[in-house]
Amino acid sequence: MIKFVLMVNRQGQTRLSRYYQPVELSRRAALEADVVRCCLSRKKEQCSFVEYKDFKLVYRQYAALYIVVGVSDSENELSIYELVHNFVEVLDKYFSRVIMFNLDRVHIILDEMIQNGHIVETNKSRILAPLTALDKMTDC
Repeated sequence: MIKFVLMVNRQGQTRLSRYYQPVELSRRAALEADVVRCCLSRKKEQCSFVEYKDFKLVYRQYAALYIVVGVSDSENELSIYELVHNFVEVLDKYFSRVIMFNLDRVHIILDEMIQNGHIVETNKSRILAPLTALDKMTDC
């Protein structure tokens, strides 16, 4: 099961976070800082799967952005690694420029792909269908 998804920059600033299990707000900042420190301190040659406390971290770097996914021990790391890549491909397909000004749209994409900590959709066209409909309504 997916516990959380983080998008962070190289400076360790969280740009997007989505939690699928309850984490107190007071603990989120410390958890995110520790997770980000753990992933950003690793060398490029090292594996993108990290054992962390009572779960695993799967992360990928895309330019100046890191996407980190916290998963339960029973989750398949390779499937999550591919999910992250698929997520980035969907973002690339939808956005023609910087995504940080459209975080509401990024949340919609993430919600189409993951619900209650489980992967529910990977087809790019179906993931983007709600946004396409929203864009058509706003163009009218």
